Amino acid sequence: MPATDTSRSVSPLQADPQLDSYFSTETERREKTREMFDSAAFAYDRAEGITALGTGAWYRRYALSRAGLGEGMRVLDVAAGTGLVAREACRLIGPAGRLTALDPSPGMLAELRKKLDVETLEAYAESIPLADDQVDFLSMGYALRHVADLDVVFAEYLRVLKPGGRACVMEITRPQSAVGRMLMRLYIRGVVPLLARLVRSGPEVGRLWEYYWDTIQASVGPDEVMDAMRRAGFAEVRCHVTLGVFREYLGRKPAA
Repeated sequence: MPATDTSRSVSPLQADPQLDSYFSTETERREKTREMFDSAAFAYDRAEGITALGTGAWYRRYALSRAGLGEGMRVLDVAAGTGLVAREACRLIGPAGRLTALDPSPGMLAELRKKLDVETLEAYAESIPLADDQVDFLSMGYALRHVADLDVVFAEYLRVLKPGGRACVMEITRPQSAVGRMLMRLYIRGVVPLLARLVRSGPEVGRLWEYYWDTIQASVGPDEVMDAMRRAGFAEVRCHVTLGVFREYLGRKPAA
């Protein structure tokens, strides 16, 4: 297996003055993002439903199925949050499968446990508390831009996958056109927080969604993400794009 170059540090976010208002160090980033997710956990699903216009569950299930998730598999869902990806994965793996949900936010995991009876791990993607070669499939939904180092994260993903196992990382990327970026910013930073307040989701959701847009705006491009997957040792790396902004980064751990 190719060794990861640990001398380099590849952030999923480019330098952006807007992010300076949130944190200045990695420790502060972890503390503040965990606090944001904890405080918005109770209303997260409602806000996500508004953002995705009710199509989120269908898209997640279709993306996981297209990536090769099937009955009886053991799955690790990283940055599981309230369980939106995990719920669709459980439907695909059936009663013979097994899913473990990992997230650093205790508030988000508490919401997940209300809807799913699965193993949960309170941990970060950069340090997964599982032994090598444990899971058939690894998923991550819309959280890659919140990790600290792409190389470290993808090395961990490869480590916990069994030989031949697959990874599916879903993410949102900024539109290429200026008009598209303007409309997306207006929707995510303006419309969604407003609608969330109208359904009594609280200001915490608006704050989190504003941060969402800022990280989308500052995120690195698809080529950098796929290059990091290849450096970690993933084979058959590719990216599936839907509507120009929804991406699934796919890769397979080579056979031993």
